[in-house]
Amino acid sequence: MVMTSLTEVTIQTTETVAKELPGPTRDDVLLPSDLNTVFLAILVLFSALTAAYIAAEVILPVVLAVMLKLLLQPGMRFLGRLHIPRSLAALFLILAVFAIIAGIGTAVSSAAKSWGERLPDSLPRIEERLRFVSEPIEKMHRLLAKADNMGQPAAGGGSNLGLTETLFRGTQHFASGLFETILVLFFLLISGDMFLRRLVEIMPRFKDKRQVVDISQQVEGNISAYLLTITFMNALVGVATAVVMWGCGVGDPVLWGVVAFLLNFVPIIGPIVGIALFLFAGLLAIPTLWQALLPAGLYFAIHILEGETITPLLLARRFTLNPVLVVISLIFWFWMWGVPGAILSVPMLAITKIICDEIRPLNSIGHFLEGDAT
Repeated sequence: MVMTSLTEVTIQTTETVAKELPGPTRDDVLLPSDLNTVFLAILVLFSALTAAYIAAEVILPVVLAVMLKLLLQPGMRFLGRLHIPRSLAALFLILAVFAIIAGIGTAVSSAAKSWGERLPDSLPRIEERLRFVSEPIEKMHRLLAKADNMGQPAAGGGSNLGLTETLFRGTQHFASGLFETILVLFFLLISGDMFLRRLVEIMPRFKDKRQVVDISQQVEGNISAYLLTITFMNALVGVATAVVMWGCGVGDPVLWGVVAFLLNFVPIIGPIVGIALFLFAGLLAIPTLWQALLPAGLYFAIHILEGETITPLLLARRFTLNPVLVVISLIFWFWMWGVPGAILSVPMLAITKIICDEIRPLNSIGHFLEGDAT
């Protein structure tokens, strides 16, 4: 009991001192000079990534639970101020999230089924309207067929994953580990600052204790703000897309709004898929060719306005990352874990930068990850 009280006092004291001490300057950005340390760090990183690939069914749900914990942490604080027990608050937030997901799924399922039933009869008409691009489409179809055939058993008995299986491997891992995600998320929410208190207790020096608290606050604050901002902006994109689909006469605005909301969580790839989907929907529902191209064009304009103007302005001060490294991270984690990896790639890159900025030996890495604030 005395140790717990001492730990809480230490955390409060370090928070006060952290506000008074200056942060690292650019003079602190030094390259590591010990080659043995560098090679050891590379080996540790390679081992961690190998484990993340091999044990994706276990690690991916845990990482997703951590991100959801950061997203729901402001809600936990609000319910805590209302003197609601942490276990009840965690259960309420988890049930609320999955109730929203289930409600959205129920709302769009009938519309999605209707579009699926219309698709076979409408394909000949769409092919007729797109006859001028039929040759490139046929070449792309043959290329995808060859990529999928790579997954067929080889003559020597070995086999590789096909393109479809490769793209959605991470999604299958997440679906199979859904119960694990919920369970880990629940205990993360009710644990509160337990891990932070334990880490502060084992730090040998007061400076190290202050640094641990500072890093924890930076990670939680910045990533929570990022996730909340992105979720809010994606919701606005979904609403705007739903209005556009209704105004263009495509129909089922709720379905297309949900599709736009979900796709916007995946940088670069999501909007590209969205443009293709809305082009296809417009050709399927609108008889006039130029009007059929309007839904995809307006969706692209919404994405440019949100992704290139509004969201960067909202996140520029606290969330600047090298855009080239963002793209590389997206490609790498998409290959590692599929669609869930693409969604988690930017938050994980941001956490890496925040930690590197706060630990002096890693400042050079944090500086390398940083983008130009505009």
